[in-house]
Amino acid sequence: MLIFGLSVSEDLLSTLIYTCENCGNSAAHRLIKRTRKFSLFFIPLFPVGMTYVDTCTACGRVVDVARDQADAAARQTGPELR
Repeated sequence: MLIFGLSVSEDLLSTLIYTCENCGNSAAHRLIKRTRKFSLFFIPLFPVGMTYVDTCTACGRVVDVARDQADAAARQTGPELR
């Protein structure tokens, strides 16, 4: 019997502070890279998909972000980056 499936890992790319479009609060937003990997016998073998999401820490809103926008935000420097 083979045991296989998918697992998801999350990597925090950066934390930015700006005004949320949903709640209107100036809050921290976490930019996260989610990677889905094919697993065999509970061992992740290779990635099968990748998404980037922006999460507001005040209201919990989650929005998908394009890869180029996520890369630009992760490279940002200044007082907003934590």
